[in-house]
Amino acid sequence: MGIDIAVFIQCVCSLSGLASGSAAVRPVSAELRRLRSELFSREQARQRAQFPRTEKIEVSLQGPGLQGTLLVMNRGLSTPYSCAQHLSEWQVSSVALALVDGEVWPLHRPLTSSCSLALLSFKDPEPHHVNQAYWRSCAMLLGQVLQAAFKEEFNVELLRSPELPVISGAFCCDVILDPGLDSWTPSKEVLHSLSRDAQLLIQQDLPWEPLEVQPAVALEVFKHSRCKQQEVEQRAAESPGGTVTLYRCGDHVDVSGGPLVGRTGLCGQYEVTAIHSLGPGSWGLQRRVQGLSLPLLLEAHHTVWRRLRDRAQRLVRPCTPASSLSPTSLSLHPQCV
Repeated sequence: MGIDIAVFIQCVCSLSGLASGSAAVRPVSAELRRLRSELFSREQARQRAQFPRTEKIEVSLQGPGLQGTLLVMNRGLSTPYSCAQHLSEWQVSSVALALVDGEVWPLHRPLTSSCSLALLSFKDPEPHHVNQAYWRSCAMLLGQVLQAAFKEEFNVELLRSPELPVISGAFCCDVILDPGLDSWTPSKEVLHSLSRDAQLLIQQDLPWEPLEVQPAVALEVFKHSRCKQQEVEQRAAESPGGTVTLYRCGDHVDVSGGPLVGRTGLCGQYEVTAIHSLGPGSWGLQRRVQGLSLPLLLEAHHTVWRRLRDRAQRLVRPCTPASSLSPTSLSLHPQCV
């Protein structure tokens, strides 16, 4: 009945060519991204205006070779990434995350008071925080790819994806596509096309900009998505301060339950490995899109990558116990790669 959607997608250039009646109830994809990005910029400017005068803060650096280093920075403007730029090119290129007074801190979040600062990379002896932020970032990158991969009029809803540990073997993005795709089985060519789109974003080396906002602001940003509004309400209820953290990458804005790494260019090998059907959900047929990635500095030999990819193709569930994972489960620590 009708055309073969997979064939149609492949013939019209990188998953394009599908139309949907969803355009009647909300803007097309490009317009939606523009609106969300504009609201993000507006709130970002409002928050920056809270620091009209240039006030100095002292940032005490921690870590090997940096003990005793004191930087004088601008309150409400300077970020951990700004601090890294005062050090060395190696620090700028390798830093992925920060600790501010012991709290995990995104690289592009402004510092608001004098503090201690540790810059974290993937090669630290204890890379847990960086690894988890990287996995979360890869999942958000996958959502950005999916939301832009289809033709403008085609509706793609990104759901709240589960927080998966690195040892799960794959990061994931839960999504609902148009009901017309409920019988669609994606081909290997589709997965390859999505992987290429992700690599294009990685090559652009785009920053992940964080912005902590009140729920009302986030609800306005996602006013055209019932799924996202529900996620905003859930995350605000779970947050100790009742706030929600948004991230922007290019013109893509999404919600995150934790910090992301500083930029897309920190991703190295990246592949979309599988699209699984999870069955009917509250908003329609739910699918789990999975992927595998290693940071730029920790590339794996092709035989190791193939074993990791085989593992990442199997459906990952949040309740999967670590003891059930195969010996080839992924670790981002350099000793394991």
